[in-house]
Amino acid sequence: MKINSDKISKILIIKPRGIGDIVLSTIVLDNLHYHYKNVKIDYLTEYFAKHSVSNNPLVNKVLTMYKKDNVIKIALKLRKEKYDMIIDLWSNPKTAQITFLTRVKYRVGFAYRGRKYAYNILGTSERGTHHSAEHNLELLKALNVEIISKRIHYYIGSQEKIFADEFFKTTFNKDDIVFGIIPSGSWDSKRCTKQKWLEICNSLIEEFDSKILILWGPGDEDDAEYLRTNLKERSILAPKSSILQLAALISKCYAIISNDSGPMHISAALGVPTIGLFGPTNPRGHRPYSETSDFVIKDDLWCICCDKLICPYKHECMTELPVEQVRTKLKKIIELKYNRK
Repeated sequence: MKINSDKISKILIIKPRGIGDIVLSTIVLDNLHYHYKNVKIDYLTEYFAKHSVSNNPLVNKVLTMYKKDNVIKIALKLRKEKYDMIIDLWSNPKTAQITFLTRVKYRVGFAYRGRKYAYNILGTSERGTHHSAEHNLELLKALNVEIISKRIHYYIGSQEKIFADEFFKTTFNKDDIVFGIIPSGSWDSKRCTKQKWLEICNSLIEEFDSKILILWGPGDEDDAEYLRTNLKERSILAPKSSILQLAALISKCYAIISNDSGPMHISAALGVPTIGLFGPTNPRGHRPYSETSDFVIKDDLWCICCDKLICPYKHECMTELPVEQVRTKLKKIIELKYNRK
């Protein structure tokens, strides 16, 4: 379908969840703004995830929905916005229905089975052949949009910056090397064990003479307290914080080590050197996406990248994670970030 780019002034991007997926989807923004001059780009996300793009200067407005909202109700709400184009980066059965019911002239989505009816501009039907961030670019290729950038974005609000600045000022010395660790994980199997985290932290303290900032959220309390108790004065437990405040704390760290999680992707988007710890998920598609990021995985296990929510064995991918690799790869990305000529 031939599109007059001068006639495209308002685009909606649909990416409801999760936080990491939405952050990775921002890879399309620079390219769309370059191709469609003076375009306004809105996002549709679930309410809990709106912060992922709420401070982004490349996003005009964030519309929200709840997972249980009726598709007709959502579509009618979107019709009032009078979009020229909808790009459904999620392309699941529900978002396909929403896109179709909006009656927007240009409806762009992936050619997944059972969903092609919803779109009149189709991207690939393949999955898992690219990193998750770059998979989003496949829909831009269907639009003949030139890929001039592969940058992902996350922005912190001014109040959150003040929060993080004050915390670091009152907690650490100016010359302290502060590594942030993130023991969070949406799946039980993604979570590195607290005993292995302790090994990693002690290794970093020994190698870098560093301080450890334990960044935590709901469900991480037990692991966070275990690490704080065992690391003693070399560690600091971050204050209870919102996800935006957590992002601001991440931005102040020298580097981040994290389970595969939304905050890991936020860290990479902020340009902080980031090491992702992987086991059940494949880093080829889900590693932290930036030049100064890397991952560690025990890839000699026969069951690695199993995609199981709960490990049916002994969680060897985490209990046997190679700590030396964490240290070696961290040194490499730190040098790339801070010692570049």
